[in-house]
Amino acid sequence: MSSITSSGTARNRQRRNGVLLLLGPFLLLFLLTYIVPLCYALGLSFFREQFSGIGWDGPRLTFARLDNYTRALTDPEFLDGVGRVLLYGLVYVPLLIALAIALALLLDSALTYGRRFFQTLLFLPHIVPGLIAAIIWLYLYTPGLSPVLDGFEALGWEIDFLNGGAVLFSLVNIAVWGALGFNVVLIFVALKAVPPTIIDAARIDGAGELRIALSVKLPQVLPTVLVATLFTIIGALQLYTEPTILRTSGDSPISTTWTPNMLAYSSAFNSNDYHYAATVSVLIALLAGVLSFLVTRFANRRALR
Repeated sequence: MSSITSSGTARNRQRRNGVLLLLGPFLLLFLLTYIVPLCYALGLSFFREQFSGIGWDGPRLTFARLDNYTRALTDPEFLDGVGRVLLYGLVYVPLLIALAIALALLLDSALTYGRRFFQTLLFLPHIVPGLIAAIIWLYLYTPGLSPVLDGFEALGWEIDFLNGGAVLFSLVNIAVWGALGFNVVLIFVALKAVPPTIIDAARIDGAGELRIALSVKLPQVLPTVLVATLFTIIGALQLYTEPTILRTSGDSPISTTWTPNMLAYSSAFNSNDYHYAATVSVLIALLAGVLSFLVTRFANRRALR
C-alpha cells in the first residue's frame, strides 16, 4: 500500500514539475514585461516632483497621495481622450466582430471554394506591422496622392478622410483592415470543432444553411467570439499608432493628446511629467480591467444558460 502511495506521489510531483517547466518561461516573461512595469507605474502615480524656492536645487520627489488621479479625472484632455476611445470602440468592436463572424461562417460553408486561399488572403493584413499599415492608409487618405480619392473625384464625390468627423471612421477602417483576418481565422478554427452530428441533425430537420449558421454553429462558437471581443476591446483602448501617423498629414484635427495613450506619451516624453503619465497609464489599465470583467461576466452568464 505504501509503495502505491509513494508511486502516486512521485507521479504527481513529476506532473507538477512538467507543468512548471512548460509554464515557467511564460510566467517569467509575464512577470517581467507586465506585472513589474504595472507595479512600477502604480508606484510612480503616487508621487510628483516639486521645485522648492526658485528651483536651483532641482526637483524634489514628494508623496502626492491621490492628487495625480484627481488631476487626471478632472483633466479635459484625458476625459476627452477617453470619450474618443470609447466612441471609437463602439464603432470598431461591433463592426469587426460582426464582419469576422460573417466571413468565418462563409468560409465554413459548404458553398465556399478555395478556403485556404481566402484564409491566407484575409490573414495577410494582420502580419503587416501597424506602423506600416498606418503609413499606407495615410497615403490612400491624402488628396493629390491617393488613387482612391482620384477615383472618387472622377465620380463627383469629394471625401476628406483626414478631417472632421471622418477621422474616427478612417481610424476604424485601418484597425478593421489589420485585425479582421486574425479574428476570422480564430472563429473559423472554432467552427471546425463543431460536432458534425449536430449539423447533420439540423439538416435532417429541414434547416437551411443560413438557419444552421445562425442557430446551430454560432451558439457553439460563442465562447470564442467573446474571447475575440475581449481582445478587441483591450486593443481599442490602446489606440496610439494610427492617430499618431494620421496627425502628420498637416491640418489634421488630431492632437498629441487625442487619446489617453497619446496623452501619456506626451506627458512623459514631451513634458517630462512621468508621474502623471504613469497615472494615465494606470487608469487605462483599470478601464481595460473593468471592461474585461464585464465581458467575462457576460460570457459566464451565457455559459450557465
